[in-house]
Amino acid sequence: MFGVTVRLMSDGELTRLELLRDLDQRRLTVETTAQLLGLERRQVFRLLKAYRSEGATGLISRRRGGPSNRRKPEEVRDEALAIIRKRYWDFGPTLAAEKLREVHGIALGRETLRLWMIDAGIWTDRKQRRKRVHQPRHRRECVGELVQIDGCEHWWFEDRGPQCTLLVFIDDATSRLMHLQFVESESTFAYFHATRAYLEAWGKPVAFYSDKHGVFRVNHPGALGGDGMTQFGRALHALNIDIICANSSQAKGRVERAHKTLQDRLVKELRLAGAATLAAANALLPAFVADYNARFAKPPANKKDLHRPLRAGDDLEDAFAWKEERTLSQALTLQYDKMIFILEPSEQGKAAIGKRVTIFDYPDGRLLIRYKGVELAYRTFDKIRQVDQGAIADNKRLGPVLAMIRDQQLRRGPQRRSGPRRRDQRDARLFKVG
Repeated sequence: MFGVTVRLMSDGELTRLELLRDLDQRRLTVETTAQLLGLERRQVFRLLKAYRSEGATGLISRRRGGPSNRRKPEEVRDEALAIIRKRYWDFGPTLAAEKLREVHGIALGRETLRLWMIDAGIWTDRKQRRKRVHQPRHRRECVGELVQIDGCEHWWFEDRGPQCTLLVFIDDATSRLMHLQFVESESTFAYFHATRAYLEAWGKPVAFYSDKHGVFRVNHPGALGGDGMTQFGRALHALNIDIICANSSQAKGRVERAHKTLQDRLVKELRLAGAATLAAANALLPAFVADYNARFAKPPANKKDLHRPLRAGDDLEDAFAWKEERTLSQALTLQYDKMIFILEPSEQGKAAIGKRVTIFDYPDGRLLIRYKGVELAYRTFDKIRQVDQGAIADNKRLGPVLAMIRDQQLRRGPQRRSGPRRRDQRDARLFKVG
C-alpha cells in the first residue's frame, strides 16, 4: 500500500516525505527542515502532524483529481462549443478563440478551447492527425498478373510544343514498361485506344491497377442509376479483365516512380530528337521503351506469363466504343450528344418504339444505333449547341478543356454565328466521364 501511495505522489511531495521522515527520527531540526522546504515553522509542524497520523498519504494534496479553482463554468463551455458547432466547425482552436473573443465577447485561452474541442469531437489532436503508414507490398509474381496504368500530364516537349499526357502501362511484377502513348488528355477514348493497342501486342492481363480517376471509377456521390461501371470498366468487363482502383498514390508506387524517371529521361530524349508533336513523340517511344526495360526491368519471381490470348469472340471494335442507351419515342426519334436522330420507319425501327436502344459511338467518329443486335438506319437532325456555363471538368482535364474553349473562341471571332452547326468531331468527349 505504501508503494502505491508513493507512485501517486509528485516530486515535491516525495521530497517532503524524505525530509519529514528525517525530522520525525530527529536527524533534522525543525529550523533546517523549514529552510529546506521553504516553509514557516508552523507549516512544518502541520505537515509533521499529518505524516505521523496518516503516513505518506497525508502529504498528498486534497485537491488532486478535483476541478481547478480557475475552471470555467459549464455554461460558458456549452455556449462556446455551441457557437463553434454552428459557425466555426472547421476552425482551428487558435482562430476559433480569436473569433469568440472578437465577435461574441467570450475570452478563452486557445489551449483551454483546444481541450474542449477535442473532448467534444470537433478537433483532432496532432497524434491522431498523423498520416497513415503505407508499408511496402511484395511485387506480383508473374508477368501480366497486375498491370499498373496511369496518365502523366507534363510539359513533355518543354517550350517546343503544348502540354500533353503520357499514358503509362507498367507491369507490377517486373517494372517493365508494357506500353507508352502520348495523348492530348487523359480521357476515356484515349484509354480505349491505348488499351486496345496493349491487348493486341501482349494479350489480356488478369487485372489493371489504376487510381480513382473518373475514367476508371464512378466518383459522383449522387450517381444512383446505372450499373456502377464507367465506360472503360464496362469495356474491360466485356473482355473478362478486372480493374482495381488504388486507395492512395503510394499503393501504385511502381507507376508513380516511373513517372519521375520518364519526366527526366524521356523529356531529354525528346529534346535531343527535336520532337514537338504527338506523332513524332509516339514514333520514338518503341526504341525508348526497349532501352528503358533493358536498364530498369526486374526478372519476375515466376517465369509464367499470365497474359491470355484474345479469343475469337473478343470484339475489340465494339468493346472499345462509347455505349449509351436511349428510349425510342413514338416519332422514331432519340437524343444523344445534343443531337436529334430520326430512325427510318422500318419494321425493326417500329418494333423498337418505346424500347431501349443502344448507341455505339466509336473512337473514329462512326455512330451506330442497335436494337437487340440489329443495326437501325437513321438520319440526323442538327440542333444548335447550347453553351453550358456549368460544365464540369476534372482537374486532370482542365488544360485540354481550356485549350478547346480558346480554340472555339478564336474560330467564333467577334461575330456570332447564326443557324444550325454541323456535328463536329466529338469535342464533347473531353467533358465526358465514365
